[in-house]
Amino acid sequence: MNRRQFLASLPAARLAASAQPARLPNFIFILADDLGAHDLTPDGNTFHETPALQRLAGDGVRFTNAYAACPVCSPTRASIMTGKYPARLKVTDWIAGRRQWPTAPVITPPNKLQLGLEEVTLAEALKTKGYSTAHVGKWHLGGQGYEPEK
Repeated sequence: MNRRQFLASLPAARLAASAQPARLPNFIFILADDLGAHDLTPDGNTFHETPALQRLAGDGVRFTNAYAACPVCSPTRASIMTGKYPARLKVTDWIAGRRQWPTAPVITPPNKLQLGLEEVTLAEALKTKGYSTAHVGKWHLGGQGYEPEK
């Protein structure tokens, strides 16, 4: 690019810089615990009537093929919230209500009983991009001092 081309491009660059930022798309992320593949009406269940979920599914985007990072709730939830594997977080078992089983034949590695405060969650990452976030329902990623409060 020569000097003339550079100077000619300055008004366009100024205009682009002053343009209104694009509006962030709204979305709702729903994570359901112990939900089967065909438990909801949008997935073919005719027993339960869920008209609001049907409307939401019809107007939005549905992800119908996914894999859990772990077969129990807390590690899967920690993985979704941070984007990391449960083993990397050292959250490999459920957190609340845990008790030791003296007859268990498996020797398990040490397990954290909370999601570390240093971990960046999905909500925190979204807030840096201008989103408002909320958590409703089961947290199950740690006790007092580890709840989502901000």
